[in-house]
Amino acid sequence: MASTSSAPMRKVSLRNLAAHKVRLALTVLSVVLGTAFVAGSFVFTDTLQKTFDSIFENTAQGVDVRVSSEERNSSGVPLADLDTITALDGVRAVAPAVSGQIVLIDSDGAAVQTGGAPSIGESYLPPGQALGEPDEYVQGGPPAQVGQMAVNASAAERAQLAVGDTTKVLVPARGMVDVTVSGIYDTGNETGGFIGATFVDSQARQLFTDGKHVEYIDVAGTGLSQTDLRDEIAAALPDAKVQTGDEVREETKAQVTEALSFINYFLLAFGAIALLVGTFIIYNTFSMIVAQRLRELALLRAIGASRKQVGRSVVFEALVVGVIGSAIGIAAGVGLAYGLRTLLNAFDVGLPEGPLQVGPRTILIALVVGVLVTTISAYAPARRASKVPPVAAMREEFASTGDSLHVRTIAGAVLGVLGVVGLVIGSRGTGGGAAAVVGAGALGLILAVLFAAPALSRPIVGALGAVLAKPFGPVGRLARTNAVRNPRRTAATAFALTLGLMLVSVIGVFGASAKASVNQLVDSGVSADYVLTGPNQIGVPSGAARAVRNLDDVQSAAALHPVSVKVDDEQQQGASLDGPLEGVLDYKLVEGGADLTGNHLIVSQTTAAQKGWTLGTTVPMTSADGKVVDAEVTGVFEDNQLVGDWLVSDDVYRQVMPAATIPDLAVLVDAKPGADLTQLRADLESATKQFVVVQVQDREQFKGTQGQQIDTLLAILYGLLALAVVIAILGIINTLALSVVERRREIGMLRAVGMQRSQMRRTIYLESMLIAVFGAAVGVLLGIAFGWGFVSTLKDQGLDQVTVPWGQVIAMLLGSGVVGVLAALWPASRAARTRPLEAIADL
Repeated sequence: MASTSSAPMRKVSLRNLAAHKVRLALTVLSVVLGTAFVAGSFVFTDTLQKTFDSIFENTAQGVDVRVSSEERNSSGVPLADLDTITALDGVRAVAPAVSGQIVLIDSDGAAVQTGGAPSIGESYLPPGQALGEPDEYVQGGPPAQVGQMAVNASAAERAQLAVGDTTKVLVPARGMVDVTVSGIYDTGNETGGFIGATFVDSQARQLFTDGKHVEYIDVAGTGLSQTDLRDEIAAALPDAKVQTGDEVREETKAQVTEALSFINYFLLAFGAIALLVGTFIIYNTFSMIVAQRLRELALLRAIGASRKQVGRSVVFEALVVGVIGSAIGIAAGVGLAYGLRTLLNAFDVGLPEGPLQVGPRTILIALVVGVLVTTISAYAPARRASKVPPVAAMREEFASTGDSLHVRTIAGAVLGVLGVVGLVIGSRGTGGGAAAVVGAGALGLILAVLFAAPALSRPIVGALGAVLAKPFGPVGRLARTNAVRNPRRTAATAFALTLGLMLVSVIGVFGASAKASVNQLVDSGVSADYVLTGPNQIGVPSGAARAVRNLDDVQSAAALHPVSVKVDDEQQQGASLDGPLEGVLDYKLVEGGADLTGNHLIVSQTTAAQKGWTLGTTVPMTSADGKVVDAEVTGVFEDNQLVGDWLVSDDVYRQVMPAATIPDLAVLVDAKPGADLTQLRADLESATKQFVVVQVQDREQFKGTQGQQIDTLLAILYGLLALAVVIAILGIINTLALSVVERRREIGMLRAVGMQRSQMRRTIYLESMLIAVFGAAVGVLLGIAFGWGFVSTLKDQGLDQVTVPWGQVIAMLLGSGVVGVLAALWPASRAARTRPLEAIADL
């Protein structure tokens, strides 16, 4: 018998797609959601990259060579190097750069929020000294004397400042500075929340330097190439970092590209999750399509279609769905990127603005990913369809039979055992290696559930049905039977929701554990009555600690600072306290004392043992500027996560850290015995009001602030994961809708023997609820196990409290039941409208 050509088979596939528009729309939608996230990720980051590139085109303009310090945390370039550079033959002009972080105060006396964008104060260099093009002033002019400041136009608008207005600028290392606005200039770029304020050079040096160093020195040459001039300066200053202007621009671009790549990977990871969930829906959909079309495909085989042609027809349908879904997904991705940027701008994140960038790479990747995922997920059903024996498939009972689940169940059990072993072994260690073992165990368990889910679905869904569906009588029993009759379909439908809620549960355990660890850390480490804090990038401005020390009810106010030095050629991180430990930190001395004066150093037991330090040991600490300070070990304390590895005196801190880093990380306030804490809070707030950004918090409020930061991060993650859950819900709708089509004659028979429409709807509702709760329960259990494993590997990072958010777990299980009912609304309504006689007569 001659085989039919491929052209008629393609026509059959296209007509089949056109004849089932609802099924086509649901399948296309799952592809759209996954590819939209991938396309949106690339569009968003490409747009940011292009905008930043346009900004950096103006970076270091007119600069042939830049001289800076090799060490990032150093004081900068010595001013003495200015004379050395100026004296070189190839040098035409030298421009020292003086800058530092500021907080601009608006016309109402509040800090101007930048949303994370830079807020920089710098020295103004007149056109004769500056190497680049001068700024264009839209109002007024540059600062001409101490006390004057010019500011960029977008910052002036946000602060509601005009030329001639007086305001304040907070310089963290120096405190508040009174200024008058001399002019407003245009940066030439849309720079989001960026704030750029310029001061006369003498005042800028007083505000942002130690008087002996500048941040870097820009140089313009007389005719030498940038490379030759760089080499000439490098020979004169062998200890400095010397770069050409082109190298500076490329380095800056590379740093931003690296930062944006993290965002891209982050977004693409969630896009991959969405695609993974979508893959199971597409696979499930095509499996059901093939099952419903077995008689049709068998008829095609009977009239001459070959196995390859039948398989290709199914794959061709998937290819069409993939192309359509990917094309729509690209358009949706552009909208997603636009919406994400609008949302971030609404939250005042301070990102620069520019036109959306849709590059050929974005279109190509989205098309390839969407088409490949769809085609691959349809391959197995296509292969199964091609093996259908024509005569057997035309028998009515063939569609209800299925392959044995024994092999995949055994494979799932083996993988499950291996996964549990990996999870347990990995959780006993710490660090990247342990986390990798936990990850391998987690992957094993996910694959185990994937293989064994059909076998698991029968007893678990059956048990759930016995409890949840029992109150509904015969309708409940029928729903339970429908939910377990096709375990492959039930498992594939539930697995999409399993993946989504598994990830939500992992993040929930991380968040709950992080908050519990922070709370335990504060409870066991902080004894201060109040904590003064400031913004993360700024800390507590200098002067705040002095302002509160003079209050009558304050016993002590100790400022905490981070310290970074080299010890034995290894970078070490510690802290310093410029006041007594008693009353502000809970610690337990093992030996020695806790007197942090002079060049004293106290260390934790673990650090002392690892380094071989004992009382009286002299520890040479080398600053980023190369200065060596000998600190003497005068005490050893019991390990304390909050206190850290070691504490040095304020004297040591000020010798090894640059002047620009003097602002305090926090100020710990201890009240005098018998003091009225309510009145003390009011006094503290009054004393620090002048610093604007300082917050006065008790221990509970301090813990709450840390918890809010964790909640903000979790909200972003949950928002991204919501996409995977939405796709899973659509998968349930899709499966139920196809199931209704598959069971059309059965539903007609039930209606014919007396089942009412409301009972039919209730049956579908319960079936959907059982599938959703099954998927959610498995996902939540996996998520809790994985969260426990990963958090356990972070014990050495301070996450030593593994906490399960039981309230969230219960809410997710209850919510999954509601989701199951909501997902069944349309399929149930469709089933209820089935006309009995037409359905029974339908072949």
